[in-house]
Amino acid sequence: MKDLRIVFMGTPDFAVGVLKKLLEAGCTVVGVITAPDKPAGRGQKVSESAVKSFAQSQGLKILQPPNLKSDAFLSALANLRADLQIVVAFRMLPKAVWSMPKYGTFNLHASLLPEYRGAAPINWAIMNGASKTGVTTFFIDEKIDTGAIIASQEIEIASRETAGSLHDTLIELGSSLVVETVKKIAKGTVTTTRQPQSSSYKEAPKLNPENTRIDWNNTVMQIDAFIRGLYPYPVAWTILNNHGEALKVKVYEATPEIVSHDRTPGSIHTTKKEMKIAVKDGYLHIKELQLPGKRRMPAADLLNGYTIAEDAKVM
Repeated sequence: MKDLRIVFMGTPDFAVGVLKKLLEAGCTVVGVITAPDKPAGRGQKVSESAVKSFAQSQGLKILQPPNLKSDAFLSALANLRADLQIVVAFRMLPKAVWSMPKYGTFNLHASLLPEYRGAAPINWAIMNGASKTGVTTFFIDEKIDTGAIIASQEIEIASRETAGSLHDTLIELGSSLVVETVKKIAKGTVTTTRQPQSSSYKEAPKLNPENTRIDWNNTVMQIDAFIRGLYPYPVAWTILNNHGEALKVKVYEATPEIVSHDRTPGSIHTTKKEMKIAVKDGYLHIKELQLPGKRRMPAADLLNGYTIAEDAKVM
């Protein structure tokens, strides 16, 4: 088996788990490409990526190109003399980058391709109520998440799964699949499968304020899945109309109850310790939420000092 010179590309925590597994497996990582440092938070303190922090702790060479097409970066990348490049949660690469190594560039994607192509596959699988998901390695081509599949691993999605818990599970699963893929490439035993082309596959677009807003016209199970799919980040939200104010409220945790009733969807019903919202086929019991300018808190704590009007509603 050849000892391949590997360049790793990634940015968030998900990618750190994979890089760590590669090093533990004895792979030769000659360079790490990650996002440039950027200001973050209220104080705009300069923040570095999770991958950069880990790579520094391991003494790895790091490149942080603002422009992946620049001559300076392409020259620095070529000087690493990589046999293979591995991409995990990075950004779209120009052909000059992904075609550079002898054995090409492969990506780890957190779904069973061709389902859930896009930036947020973990979130959307749960938000859509999928029963299974997994991880896939594939060779990168000109389009996003469309290249030839090398290997995949499937798992069931638990009934109360959140994006956070599934993320952690898929890090372990994906890390092992990446190492397995590297070994196949090094041994020359890789076989690939072309992805079928169809418009019927579900997609996983980047999350934004528009597609993370709760739709109270959905069923209680759909809303429950939607909230879990956005926890712990970026968190589902809704507008609360209360005492003449329209407040943007984040909903962190809730539980569904399927039951017949004649109450208007979106209406809010409270006791001293409980808040539930009517939907067409039941109630959503709010367990944890956050009002603007307030800390995240259990609904029971909020109700101790905050009054919900009888005609209050969410929309």
